[in-house]
Amino acid sequence: MKVNPDFFPLTQMAQRFVDQLAQCRRLGLTVLEASEHHVLIELPYSTELIGYPDTGVIHGGVITTLMDTACGSAVVSAIFQKYQSLEISPTLDLRVDYMKPAQPHKSVYGFAECYKLSSNIAFTRAIAYQDSIDDPIAHAVGSFMRISPEMVGDAFRQALIGEAVPPLGETNELK
Repeated sequence: MKVNPDFFPLTQMAQRFVDQLAQCRRLGLTVLEASEHHVLIELPYSTELIGYPDTGVIHGGVITTLMDTACGSAVVSAIFQKYQSLEISPTLDLRVDYMKPAQPHKSVYGFAECYKLSSNIAFTRAIAYQDSIDDPIAHAVGSFMRISPEMVGDAFRQALIGEAVPPLGETNELK
């Protein structure tokens, strides 16, 4: 899938963030869109993810990982866009309400937004769906701790920005 960087300028950075997480690489998560307002991630169906062998339904824990990752990616994107910096933002709380099982043999999409950034906490909401966002599999709300940009290691910063690491206090522009 081609992504238009004019419409979704943070997609590559969000994908690099997701790729830093071993469980996300194993699940095959792909960031389809990322902006300062939202992130859309695809979870492809795989028989390795089945939680109920008789039905072929994906395990609920995989959906939770999708939601947590989408929310976390939305936080990273929102902070980067607003402050032109990266922060470590671990999950403080994530509530996932399941409404129905995912249909077998179909991708699941996680749409998330970071709707509030306070000085210490980022607040998110997300929807997991297959055919239509109006027919959700699950809803989630989460809060993420904001940890100072100075706590971000050089290797992590370089992995997300994709360029040489700038000195502390300076930023790279995302290309």
